[in-house]
Amino acid sequence: MITPIKYDRKDFSDELLMKIYEELIIPRLIEGKFLRLLRMGKVSKWFSGIGQEAISVGSTLALSEDEYILPLHRNLGVFSCRKVPLNRLFSQFQGKMNGFTKGRDRSFHFGTKEHHIVGMISHLGPQLTVACGIGLAEKISQRKKLSLVYTGDGGASEGDFHEALNVAAVWDLPVIFMVENNGYALSTPSAIQNRIKSFTDKGPAYGMDAIQIDGNNVLEVYATVKKFAEQIRENPKPVLIDALTFRMKGHEEASGTKYVPQELFAQWAQKDPVVNYEEFLIQENVLKKEMADDIRSKINAQIDSAWNLSEAEPIRDSSQELELKDVYFPFIQEEKPPISGKKENLRFVDAIREGLWQCMEKHENLILMGQDIAEYGGVFKVTEGFLKQFGKERVRNTPLCESAILGTALGLSVSGFKSMVEMQFADFVSCGLNQIVNNLAKVHYRWGQNADVVIRMPTGAGTGAGPFHSQSNEAWFFHTPGLKIVYPSNPVDAKGLLISAIEDPNPVMYFEHKLLYRSISEEVPEDYYTIPIGKASLAMEGDELSIITYGYGVVWAKKIIAEKNISADILDLRSLLPWDKSAVSATVKKTGKVLILHEDCVTGGIGAEISAWITEHCFTFLDAPVMRVGSLDTPVPFASALEEDFLPEKRLRDAVEELRGY
Repeated sequence: MITPIKYDRKDFSDELLMKIYEELIIPRLIEGKFLRLLRMGKVSKWFSGIGQEAISVGSTLALSEDEYILPLHRNLGVFSCRKVPLNRLFSQFQGKMNGFTKGRDRSFHFGTKEHHIVGMISHLGPQLTVACGIGLAEKISQRKKLSLVYTGDGGASEGDFHEALNVAAVWDLPVIFMVENNGYALSTPSAIQNRIKSFTDKGPAYGMDAIQIDGNNVLEVYATVKKFAEQIRENPKPVLIDALTFRMKGHEEASGTKYVPQELFAQWAQKDPVVNYEEFLIQENVLKKEMADDIRSKINAQIDSAWNLSEAEPIRDSSQELELKDVYFPFIQEEKPPISGKKENLRFVDAIREGLWQCMEKHENLILMGQDIAEYGGVFKVTEGFLKQFGKERVRNTPLCESAILGTALGLSVSGFKSMVEMQFADFVSCGLNQIVNNLAKVHYRWGQNADVVIRMPTGAGTGAGPFHSQSNEAWFFHTPGLKIVYPSNPVDAKGLLISAIEDPNPVMYFEHKLLYRSISEEVPEDYYTIPIGKASLAMEGDELSIITYGYGVVWAKKIIAEKNISADILDLRSLLPWDKSAVSATVKKTGKVLILHEDCVTGGIGAEISAWITEHCFTFLDAPVMRVGSLDTPVPFASALEEDFLPEKRLRDAVEELRGY
């Protein structure tokens, strides 16, 4: 049953009531303008928030201006309340250069640090976990601030909703989760989305307070958010607010509303948040009809002026140079060589541990997160002893929710922190793939926010661990602009590349082969030093042929070259994205015979791209076809004989002989 709005002005001043009124009608008037422009073909798409304005406006005004808000499609009121310049907002809607994404993304898919807003992606759920990261940053910094994030009742079916609530509750994060419960996810009604009567049933299940409010009552929204905000600034913990409302237009304008029982529109029209609040203010003698007309006239004039400015801007021209330049946050790696000359014999795993330890000492804003990395020290003991030295705020065991933790890492970056996320095994990164390829990788290109995140990936086969603990999945990420990928093959590179990855403000996938952990050791500089990302190295030099490889492939290549007494270049790529084209070109021109080796399956592996590049750019220097050797195109098997046959080592011997004799 739809109940009438009952306003309680409490002790709110007339000035505050009027401020809320003006902010409430701005998004309504903007929408009126843009729905006309949509019909005129001046804008391409529109997601209407008509009927839901009270949620955005009431909650935004209840927060401090420097507290982050993470909005969705129907939260125009967040942007107008935060005084985002309307002409830039309108340029964003038109895909122009002055928009916040420079024409690269649409509608509200953007953020602005100046206004403490973090933009959504179309997948909806990841936004909730980013709010956890911002809340974590506020808690660690003891700033007595919070974050507020919106979700729809449909979006609350996403796994990220459950992961975000769980992480926020376990870590007592100052986050307000606001469910805009309008009854539909596009055309699917809530009854088909879930079986609960109210989202307040979910809060206690996660160990947090939950309350249901009338989302069309702007004063109730404002008072509720303000009350909880004041509480959790002093005593950090999350809260879930179920705000009942109704969407008076389609999911987006073109989709229509035929799937909604039409009588609902008449019923909810009686609860229009703008009309009802205006009538309330008139009854309270706070507003007069002529004042309302005057306010609307002035706001409409501002909207028209802002539209004229944005419409006058030229259509965005394409510039390949600019597009490529903005994929990564600008960063020039400062090469820091070892100074003291002192060295110590370290295993591969110990070199990683030492590099991470020195980064924790150097970067006080570096947070480590991962399953079992604290007291237990991680399954491979890389972080053993870190908890005692650096404390539980910086060395954090996480629940088993890869997506939430990767989103949290992005939220930390928004707030000026660095983070390292350890995948327990590289295979498990599939549970967080969306966060990496759609959130972390694209965020700088979209609106200029960097993702200062390193994801450590214990990878590879050879340990009899079967198909879910042995995969080489670096190629999954090789195709994603915005990421960097490193894959060391020896302790010296392992330490230096990890330090470089953590210094780099862009998202870096750091692959570390499990079989190397305790099988190789060498003299490693004791100092803090960097090895530049994107630069290969020659692991061995010769003139008969070239083997281009990385990771454990370097071990195989060295072994076979020694067995067969072949003079060969072994080029260790070390970095896969970006990869060192000049070094590849040099070795091709030197020997004229090239074999590309990797542990990943042959089909779709990184070797295919490098082979194609060599054929395109170095063809005239080749004395033989470019050969590729990789693992079988099967999942990684468990039994030792099967795994041995799966891996490329035996096939490498035959391929080297074939190439040598070509």
